[in-house]
Amino acid sequence: MTTSAQWTWLARVRRPQGRKGEVFAEVLTDFPEKFAQRRRLWLVAEDGTAPPREMALENHWAHKGGVVLHFSGVDSISAAEELAGLIAAIPRAERAELAPDEAYIGDLIGCALFDMAADGSAVAVGVIEDVDRTAGPVALLVVRSAAGEVLVPFARSFLRQIDLEARRVQMALPEGLVDLNAPEKS
Repeated sequence: MTTSAQWTWLARVRRPQGRKGEVFAEVLTDFPEKFAQRRRLWLVAEDGTAPPREMALENHWAHKGGVVLHFSGVDSISAAEELAGLIAAIPRAERAELAPDEAYIGDLIGCALFDMAADGSAVAVGVIEDVDRTAGPVALLVVRSAAGEVLVPFARSFLRQIDLEARRVQMALPEGLVDLNAPEKS
């Protein structure tokens, strides 16, 4: 069995694309341009129940908001159908280097989010469950709070500190943002 902590997810295979074994995949990486530098990827089950399969990437191209991948040895629609639902990944050790003040969006999932007040005090907002990169120019952190789901723009101007070892993200959020989804009181 493999764990998701060993892998950096690049794309989720959705369906066959074409007749020669290509697959259409949803892009999950912050660096889709890096597919051009990859000659091998691993296909892993999202739940970690199947062993990873190392695959040679023959070709790729952007298509309708995703990426089309063509792997060596996958030459038919039926062979491509078998890949649906798998994650194209690389070992974490092979992911792109980031600047010291940057973090992978995927690393934020599971971190506690704190709202930092001007006086330096911190108020727990909740736990980051997902990141929505399709909402606009800035990714939205999907945070599970005691009051329900809170969507927080992951804007550099709000960010104060990311401590991945402590699994903690500190942001100075606009007043009232956390209460937007709070249940109405009658």
